[in-house]
Amino acid sequence: MPALDPGHSALVLVDLMERIVALPLAPRTGTDVLTAATRLAATFRAAGAPVVHLRVERPNVETQPPGSELVPSLVHPGDHVVVKRTIGGFQDTGLHELLAARSVTTVVLGGIATNLGVESTARAACDLGYEPVFAEDAMAALTADEHHASVALDFPRLGTVAPVDAITLDGPE
Repeated sequence: MPALDPGHSALVLVDLMERIVALPLAPRTGTDVLTAATRLAATFRAAGAPVVHLRVERPNVETQPPGSELVPSLVHPGDHVVVKRTIGGFQDTGLHELLAARSVTTVVLGGIATNLGVESTARAACDLGYEPVFAEDAMAALTADEHHASVALDFPRLGTVAPVDAITLDGPE
């Protein structure tokens, strides 16, 4: 795939929270997803492109379950953290405004779960006019079948599916 323009691209990582990364996942472990996402985030930071972490909170509860924070090693100074209360990352979160203020037109997506938070965020991104790129090896689901259905059937209709190593940026703005 061609290199992305760092001035118009953002990395959006979905629900890489301690309790979610620890779930039994497929076709890869949460640790494997985290490793790939960390590598991809470093690529975006080096190119001066935004890195956004989505974190889900359960609505109408006083305290969130243990492990509801993002994996600490993933978030760096300058990254953006957006809290969502629905499956997808755009509804009532300010994510669209954050991306629009930075002239983002392409969103690279990864996270857990492929067929839930990632796919829901991607569908809304398409509705808002963004071009999604799916970092296939930076995501997983509760079952391999769920992951593969999204990656093979849905994502190619919405955008581009690529491995992390194929996602590059032109360099600093």
